Amino acid sequence: MNTLRLILFHTARLVLGGTFLYAGILKGEDPVVFAGQVANYQLLPYAWNYLVAAILPSLEVLCGLLLLLNRWVRPGTLILGLLNLVFMAALVSLIVRGIDIDCGCFRPDAEVKTSPLSALIRDLGLMVLVLMTWVLDRRKNREERT
Repeated sequence: MNTLRLILFHTARLVLGGTFLYAGILKGEDPVVFAGQVANYQLLPYAWNYLVAAILPSLEVLCGLLLLLNRWVRPGTLILGLLNLVFMAALVSLIVRGIDIDCGCFRPDAEVKTSPLSALIRDLGLMVLVLMTWVLDRRKNREERT
């Protein structure tokens, strides 16, 4: 793998892993507040908001750590990519329905709110990192086998 691809791969992997590790830790600090943020999306039955708030932070932390440790990069990237697609669909839903809430993506209790459109733009950037990590890891693995 040439040097530029290797640098791009590791940069994308580390930024993506660090971002989701950070987000998961912050959400996990107060799952009840985070469940309230999930409920604000008005997409899930009441009890499911707590289930999402209990599971999602741990999943983000786990996948973020996998990427940071350069272990099971493809499964971690796949899960984060799927989560990011779900996040993006939820944000589009908010925009279409005209609901202007804080996305709750990083700090569920933040004083400075992140609009759904701003969060969607950020998630598009994260999806670019997901795709870069996925494609460059595949090339790296293919070249290592030859």
